Formats: sequence, C-alpha cells, structure tokens
Amino acid sequence: MRSYLDFEKPVAELEAKLEELRALQTGENAVGIGEEISRLELKAAQALDELYADLTPWQKTQVARHPERPHCLDYVAALMTDFVPLAGDRKFGDDEAIVGGFGRFRGESLCVLGHEKGSSTESRLKHNFGMARPEGYRKAARLMEMADRFDIPVLCLVDTAGAYPGIGAEERGQAEAIARSTDICLGLGVANVAVILGECGSGGAIALATANRVLMLEHAIYSVISPEGAASILWRDTSKAQEAATGMKITAGDMVQFGVIDRIVNEPPGGAHRDPAAAIATAGEAIAEAFEGLRGLDRASIRQQRREKFLAIGRAFG
Repeated sequence: MRSYLDFEKPVAELEAKLEELRALQTGENAVGIGEEISRLELKAAQALDELYADLTPWQKTQVARHPERPHCLDYVAALMTDFVPLAGDRKFGDDEAIVGGFGRFRGESLCVLGHEKGSSTESRLKHNFGMARPEGYRKAARLMEMADRFDIPVLCLVDTAGAYPGIGAEERGQAEAIARSTDICLGLGVANVAVILGECGSGGAIALATANRVLMLEHAIYSVISPEGAASILWRDTSKAQEAATGMKITAGDMVQFGVIDRIVNEPPGGAHRDPAAAIATAGEAIAEAFEGLRGLDRASIRQQRREKFLAIGRAFG
C-alpha cells in the first residue's frame, strides 16, 4: 500500500477512487468504468505533476525523508556488478550505518560508500537510521585510502540526517573521524563523485560529500542542521520547522545557485519513491557522465580541480 505525505492528499483521494473503480471493472459495466478510469488517471497524473512542480522547502524535506525512497543499497544492487562489501575500521568495530565495498560500474572498477537508512523497522535499527558513528567514518576513510592506493575511483551515496550524537560516539572521537574522512576526500588522487540521495545533513554528510563532482536528486535537501533543529535553536519551538526550512535555503535549486553542487538529477513525477527503478537509472546516467568528465586527468589535476571547486565557494560567499 502506497504511503502518502500530508500535502499529497488531493492525489491520494483521486488514486483511492481509481482503486475502487478498478475493483468494480467487471462484466457489463467494464467499458463505461474503463473510460472513467482513463479520465481519472489523467487527472491524477496532472494533479501530481502540478503538485511536485512547485514544492516548498518543507515539502521537499518530507519527500527527501519518504520511507519508500530508494536508499544506498538499492542503488548498489541496481548499478553495480561483482560488488564485494567490506566491513570494519580496524580500530573498534563495524558500523552498518555506512556501507562500502568494491565492485564494477559499467565494467569499470569502483569503490562505493554510502549511508544506508534501511527500509523496514528491523533494517533501520540495524543501520541506525543512516546516522554513522566514528567507526563508520573510519571505515569510509580506510576504504577511500585503499581505493586511492589502487587507482580506483570513488562513488559516495549520501543520505543521512547527520552523524550519530550519542555519548559513546563522542567518546570515541566523532569529530576527529568526520574531519579525517573529509580530509581524505579532499586529498584523493582518484576521481570521486558524490550523489545526495535524500538528506545531506551536517558534517556527517560532508564527510562523504566532498567530491570532484557533487550531484543532487531533485527533491533532496542539503543543510547544516535539520529544520527541526534550527527551529529549536532559533525559536525553542520545533513546530516552526517549516519556517526554518524556508529560510535555510536547503533545496537542490539553492545548492546550484550557491555552487555547492554541480548538477540536479531529475526524479520521476511524484518523486523517487514513486518509481525507484527509474530514479536509480537516471542517477546512474548522471554518475557515468560525471566520471566521464573526469577521465584522463592525472592525480595532481584531480586534486587541483577539487581544491578549486571548494575554494570557489568560499571566495564567492565567504
């Protein structure tokens, strides 16, 4: 059964009516009901297009968090072949909030890292809702260094509300682990591409999103803090999250304007959760084009391009 967001109520009502008509489409009345179904299908599709053509930042936040939105492992399963996952940071343990390993993307070797939120209650608990602990970032750093050693490009799939804020994570050096992962991203001599799939929150996301090319799905968000967190700090009232989201400039369009991302990847009508296969295929094309644009650059040029990309943001808005 499809899960609808609050603002999708008009579409939900139309599609509920469609389901009722399809259930009645039998026998003598099949032709007449078929015509009504066709009319309602067109009306529902138009309503969906109109609704998603002008989403507010808060509505995009809701879409980015949609429970049926495809996550990291969905992209890995669809886009990669011969994928071999690797685990552990060789210091403390394994953190399943970040998954990573090596495989092939369109015949080429590739290191893949990403935040995994999970798609069921059990898997969400297993992956800690995509909120990584220090050992997750140290695992990412280990795999990026391995990829760099063997001249294998790196793909990072970003989807997290932020790093895990627990006491144990802080005691084990959360800030240092995030900073080190970010530093390794910046220093890679191989091409790296990051794709923001849903949420890109705070340093926990930047630790993987510091790449030569940063792509962002159309209805994803990128922010230093969640709208609820910002509302809590500014007004001590989380009910003002919608107001905070509008003022924070967190949408893909905002990120292009600021030069933080390089490209917006279009989603299917109604968002990636409506047609995960199409969303993943479109993202795959964008990823291939991003890596192709970096092909042939030597290690020094790769580092210089990445350095200039992020310095330009500071020069323009610092």
